[in-house]
Amino acid sequence: MKISTYRPDAPHAADGVAVAAVEAGSATRLGVGATWVGVAPGARSEAHQHDETETWVFVSGTGELTVDAERHPVSASTVVQFEPFETHSVENTGDTDLLFVSLYWRDGERATHAAHDTGHRGFGTRPVFVFSSAPTPNGDLHLGHLSGPFFGADVFVRHQRMLGADAWHITGSDDYQNYVVAAARREGRTPAQTAAHYSAEILATLKLMDIDVHQYTATSRDDAYPAALRAFFSRLTASGTVAPRESAALFAADTGEYLYESGVSGRCPTCDGDSGGNICETCLEPNVCTDLIEPRSAACDAPPHERALVRYTFPLHEFGKVVTDHHRLGRVPAAVKELAERLGRREQLHIPVTHVAEWGIAPAETDVPGQVIWSWLDYAFSILYGIGELGRDLGRDWDADAPSPDWKIVHFLGSDGSFFHPMFIPALYRVAHPRWQPDIDYNINEFYLLEDSKFSTSRGHAIWGKDVLNPRTVDSIRFYLALTRPEGRRTSFSPDTYETFVRDTLVGTWQRWLNDLGERVAERHAGVAPDAGVWRPEHAAFLARLEARRSALTGALGQDGFSLNRAAELLDGIVTDVTAFARLQAPAADVADFKDEARTGIALELAAARLLATCGAPVMPRFADRLSAALGIPAPTRWPARVDLVPAGTAVDLAGREFFAVPGTADARSSDPTADRPAPPLLPWFSALVRDLLRLPADEPVHDRSLIQLGMASLQAIALQYRLTEQVDADVPIEELLGARTVAELSALIAEGLDPDDVAARTGVPA
Repeated sequence: MKISTYRPDAPHAADGVAVAAVEAGSATRLGVGATWVGVAPGARSEAHQHDETETWVFVSGTGELTVDAERHPVSASTVVQFEPFETHSVENTGDTDLLFVSLYWRDGERATHAAHDTGHRGFGTRPVFVFSSAPTPNGDLHLGHLSGPFFGADVFVRHQRMLGADAWHITGSDDYQNYVVAAARREGRTPAQTAAHYSAEILATLKLMDIDVHQYTATSRDDAYPAALRAFFSRLTASGTVAPRESAALFAADTGEYLYESGVSGRCPTCDGDSGGNICETCLEPNVCTDLIEPRSAACDAPPHERALVRYTFPLHEFGKVVTDHHRLGRVPAAVKELAERLGRREQLHIPVTHVAEWGIAPAETDVPGQVIWSWLDYAFSILYGIGELGRDLGRDWDADAPSPDWKIVHFLGSDGSFFHPMFIPALYRVAHPRWQPDIDYNINEFYLLEDSKFSTSRGHAIWGKDVLNPRTVDSIRFYLALTRPEGRRTSFSPDTYETFVRDTLVGTWQRWLNDLGERVAERHAGVAPDAGVWRPEHAAFLARLEARRSALTGALGQDGFSLNRAAELLDGIVTDVTAFARLQAPAADVADFKDEARTGIALELAAARLLATCGAPVMPRFADRLSAALGIPAPTRWPARVDLVPAGTAVDLAGREFFAVPGTADARSSDPTADRPAPPLLPWFSALVRDLLRLPADEPVHDRSLIQLGMASLQAIALQYRLTEQVDADVPIEELLGARTVAELSALIAEGLDPDDVAARTGVPA
């Protein structure tokens, strides 16, 4: 027998947590580790996860346990067990030490099960706010932009919603960026006009890309935003951390203009590569402009000169542990952690957070006249503001001034934001909201090139979204971008390679197989899905192969391992598998003695098509809807838990269907291939109603867009719901109105079950 007693005088570590080994005797021989853990009053243990199963037995004290953002009170006699990979920490909320014994052991089978169980880290009832990094409104969006954060965030949210998560896509335009001023000068407009113009163009391009945005904040056109930002800035200054500080600044030699961001460039003081003001896109480290080697003004050839200037600054070097702890909580790429380690070597890093400018929002404080709040601090607050505005529209208690611990934030951004998003912004949040531990995942893409060189507006080296996106091309473009977007490395878009891929793979393989399957169903089964008959080993093996694809796709689109490259490969893999299966089954397809085996093969091919539609919905929503309709099943709204057959007897209409347009055969503004079908009778009336509520021009195309894509917020949806009830006595749930259905599809849904004469009397339109 061995007895272990915790020593109350055991010294606490710097973070207020003491750990001491337990002499566990026979427990050790059973493979169970054991430690005493003491947490000092007010201290918190580090949030972490591991592959062991762990049990905590609380002996004394009181505290609050946080497990995957859910909070639970604990005290003496509480026993808690953690499954592998659950993120957990505990805070002492009492006046004496919180004491517990930790017992932990490895169970390989249990850990493997937890790793494969995509629901174990599901978001549950937590709101999930997915941000695509707000674009600077100094130009429209090209394919390089579209391949990155916007597309990634859209697919992520679509998938999470299919899983039942309370997920929302938030973005906007970063209006007060210094780069807007540069664009305004080039184009002979004011910064406000430039921001408003390009913000609208950006939103329109996102709609063409079928990217659903639930909250779009254009900061310069929101009357409430300036006061809210000033209040946030005052929180920072009230702490004493953000304070006026005199330091050197750069000024243009001829005009004396203050230089930062787009106004200055030079060689990076860290990597010696070409760098802009305030950030180097090569090594991703920040600069303060005066440390640039051979700085150059964008306005004149003469070297800029330095002089002292008082600005508000933020001492980022004091927040190394805050950043490190933050990176332990969510999904953070290793490259970001390495960048944080590099920056942590700097003895001091004072980041100026106000700059001399006319375009921007001046702080309420009067210490720095003529200065405005830096756009990156502005952006940090706009994240919280966007959540608050979305909450206001939805009637939810989400407050920008009181961020909640149950908020889950997921950022999609380009690699050039690797310093600002995962380091600078969390440090600001710690000052503004000391009790809040933001739980944030970061999904970062590299640069997407065009023919192996950077997209460049000035050189005309760009493919603009509006030039190539239309209802017949959008799914092809979305899929190809998913396959080739720059995840972890730079990749390149080639128009010729893209067209070849669409022609050979999407049309030549996917569509050809679907059309051929439709012809075989029509010829052999009178156009309806057959019931599976006799199963052979190869049938069971193919079903298992489809299930493996489904499981892998669940992981590829999930929060822990999100990768559109992998998801696109897996979707294409479904078609590769099923075409190989069909080819092997073909020789015996018409042999009478094996007709029951043959119909099992057809049923499995239809199951593969159904799986392709359902799992492809987040990546290619229009394709998914068209394929589902051709299979006679509802449009996918839930993520599949298994591979399902198409119900026997369901009418199948795959033969001759166009799912992808052959490049070069469709006009750039061609209509949707379903446009020649009879329009729902209520469509003109409902379209006019939608335009009226959203104050859209009378000729604004709305038929093939969802209400979310048209910019409808929840309050407007409630108003629409009321008018539908009042005018045609139709009760349409808010979730349906703000779902994926287009205006045309909604009008058909509304007409179902209504009395035609009554509708005609109420609307003047025969139903």
